[in-house]
Amino acid sequence: MRSIPIATACAIYHKFFCEIDLDAYDPYLVAMSSLYLAGKVEEQHLRTRDIINVSNRYFHPDSEPLELDSRFWELRDSIVQCELLVLRVLRFQVSFQHPHKYLLHYLVSLKNWLNRYSWQRSPVSITAWALLRDSYHGGLCLRFQAQHIAVAVLHLALQAYGVEVPAEAEAEKPWWQVR
Repeated sequence: MRSIPIATACAIYHKFFCEIDLDAYDPYLVAMSSLYLAGKVEEQHLRTRDIINVSNRYFHPDSEPLELDSRFWELRDSIVQCELLVLRVLRFQVSFQHPHKYLLHYLVSLKNWLNRYSWQRSPVSITAWALLRDSYHGGLCLRFQAQHIAVAVLHLALQAYGVEVPAEAEAEKPWWQVR
């Protein structure tokens, strides 16, 4: 899957468990249903068979793909039923604004602003994208605005490599506070 559908799946998963107690439903089933639903929302459809086989391979690395037997069909039905449950719990609000487009815009602007040498010698953009992906492991995506997450991961990546934004010392405000 591409980045946005995965981010949507994570947001759906975290939002569901903000509404429902973690012990009430199988988190792995909810994760599979979230992936299936995110594929539909972001128009990168996944077959339930693929989700089931990847999940089965993850939990049972030495096993073969599941046969199309009663166990497979029960799991498929569970994913579809759980998808409907997730939609009802989230009141069909499964569209999210993600920080990816903001981070891309900020990185392009920053690349044009910094000198070529300091941009090429430090992997700021790779680190910022990795931090953004990692931010979806928790509920951060639900608690803060997309623009703020994008600025935060970029700021952290710049600090990690000691890259300074030009004219920051002379500015009235730090670059990340400018609106």
